[in-house]
Amino acid sequence: MVSISVIVPVFNEQETVTTVLHNVRSVEIDGVSFEVIVIDDGSTDLTHERLSAEPLLYDRLITMERNGGKGAAVKAGLEQASGDYILFQDADLEYDPADYSKLLDPVKKFGADIVFGSRMIASPMTRVSYFWHKVGNRLITFIFNILNNTTFTDVYSCYLLYRRNLVDPASLKTMGWEQHAEILSLAVRNAKIIYEVPISYFGRSYGEGKKIRGHHALGVIWTILQKRLFN
Repeated sequence: MVSISVIVPVFNEQETVTTVLHNVRSVEIDGVSFEVIVIDDGSTDLTHERLSAEPLLYDRLITMERNGGKGAAVKAGLEQASGDYILFQDADLEYDPADYSKLLDPVKKFGADIVFGSRMIASPMTRVSYFWHKVGNRLITFIFNILNNTTFTDVYSCYLLYRRNLVDPASLKTMGWEQHAEILSLAVRNAKIIYEVPISYFGRSYGEGKKIRGHHALGVIWTILQKRLFN
């Protein structure tokens, strides 16, 4: 049995969080068990109330006293995770837990250390969104691949699955959007078998609640450079 800790950071997602968690709980894969850890990052809407009303949707609920950013929430979840692997799940509806079976295939068949869900390789379904987001993602992916001698197509997809022992949460230094790049850099450094699989993507508009902005790319690129050149 392979155990997966699903880390779900949440900030002001009252409209979607319980739907996402219902979708996560509905996933059944032979030989795989799931531990769902939800981190409420100081939400100011009804997110916490809706989570509290449905405790069967998760195994652990961590409540942050104040909003510390996505990275702080992720780190808090990682510190309490016990699975063989870590898998990240956003609390909106941009990513579909039905794709978990694709992510787990390389683990079950080849003992993969890292599996990335890519929106860029034969994705079954992808919502058309922002051109400059795609340009920024390709630039970040290009820089990461050059520095780490990898062939990823989409390094800022949410669906990153990796062996938990590849990254020590105590070593993480970043607390913003760039933490994803830090985690990936550390995991790739210690991994031997890496795969990508196609996933669907249902991106939100800013009007629908999308939070990441173009300027966040600068911190991401700097983190990639730091982890490869200075550590």
